[in-house]
Amino acid sequence: MLTAADMHDYQQHTVNFILDNPYCGVFLGMGLGKTAIVLTALDQLLNDYFEVSKVLVIAPLRVAESTWTDEIGKWEHLRHLTISRILGTATQRKQALRVKADVYIINRENVPWLVSYYDAAWPFDMVVIDELSSFKSHQAQRFKTLRQVRPLMKRVVGLTGTPAPNGLIDLWSQVYLLDRGERLFPTIGRYRETYFKPGQRNGHVVYDYKLQTDGESRIHEKIADICMSMQAVDHLRLPARVDNIVGLHLPLAMKKAYDDFEKAQVLALMDTEITAVNAAGLSNKLLQYANGAVYDSDKVAHEAHKIKLEALEEILDTANGQPVLAFYTYKHDLSRIMAHCKKYKPKKLEGAADIRDWNAGRISLLLAHPASAGHGLNLQAGGHIVVWFGQTWSLELYQQANARLHRQGQKDVVIIHHLIIQGTLDEDVIAALQGKADTQEALLGAVKARLEKYTEGANLS
Repeated sequence: MLTAADMHDYQQHTVNFILDNPYCGVFLGMGLGKTAIVLTALDQLLNDYFEVSKVLVIAPLRVAESTWTDEIGKWEHLRHLTISRILGTATQRKQALRVKADVYIINRENVPWLVSYYDAAWPFDMVVIDELSSFKSHQAQRFKTLRQVRPLMKRVVGLTGTPAPNGLIDLWSQVYLLDRGERLFPTIGRYRETYFKPGQRNGHVVYDYKLQTDGESRIHEKIADICMSMQAVDHLRLPARVDNIVGLHLPLAMKKAYDDFEKAQVLALMDTEITAVNAAGLSNKLLQYANGAVYDSDKVAHEAHKIKLEALEEILDTANGQPVLAFYTYKHDLSRIMAHCKKYKPKKLEGAADIRDWNAGRISLLLAHPASAGHGLNLQAGGHIVVWFGQTWSLELYQQANARLHRQGQKDVVIIHHLIIQGTLDEDVIAALQGKADTQEALLGAVKARLEKYTEGANLS
């Protein structure tokens, strides 16, 4: 079992930063041990300084179920801390609130319920927001309700490895929950006016905002006193990571079918302005086809090919019994993998028991959606091979999901396979991810390029 003496210097430095700042953002790279750091700090605030009396942790559901409890069990100096998980039905959540504990943990979806339950009698004087970036939308109900009770908190800690995965416009609501608008203004409108300029727009409707020339440096300067940032690469000696692009070819007839499908879908947008919404809709259809099946208007999946299923099976065969973590995108991906690879006894990641079984080596093929396994889960003990069956435009989900295995405690070289159907949208997605591009801009660019391709002849006639 680990002791306080086993903590790295940067971890103790971060503990002190939390103790010194009643509200702060801790932007630590994946694998740097954010959970142990915060538990150490709140233990001192509870039991040494008597500065707080009741702590709430808001986390993604999977993290709320197991990660914080598991972390306490790893450290000798934290074993005395008690946790109550505010999960399940309303009755179960109320029961958990009546339990006397040091730390109460709730999933972020139930934040509006918790705020409504207590109203002005909010009892938590310290709140930890695990994955602060999940509060990046100022229009989301979870942000609006937590904002109501923010004045009743003495201390707030925001944790994330990627505070602004889609650009600094996402920072406003996150920093507001820390300092109530002191640094980046009390309103999103003032923040935009000060640091950004309108980007794509239609009349008075602005679809996105672009940073002013010095916007990034000015924002960083404003929040520097309450936010600290570290990258894992600077502090950890992790095993190597190998990214393998598995280029797959559709047979000639199948490729023609894909091209015809792509052309029909793109031309359906010919007389429409390309926006993030309709670009995402088109992208979903094309990526479904690349994965091997497409939903019709009744949500029935129709299989187009088995190329990726066969490629996944080949990786499993050559793994020689080593466990494989595969990320899927669509429900039909999951059902088709389960059926095609049944001899490997695939298991969908659904809860804490699956995490324990994976880390104990009892699962040979674990299937996970990146949105459900993207934050906080420790899966590095179970294996070192990742397969991206389908590709995601979200750089944040991509980085976080890969970090489930490529993190502190991993013993082997992590191999990340990407199943890419050549000549399809798969190639655009992986290029954007590997180039760490603005993925929304890359998506719009890919759609516009295809529209130009298929309308070029019509424009010349």
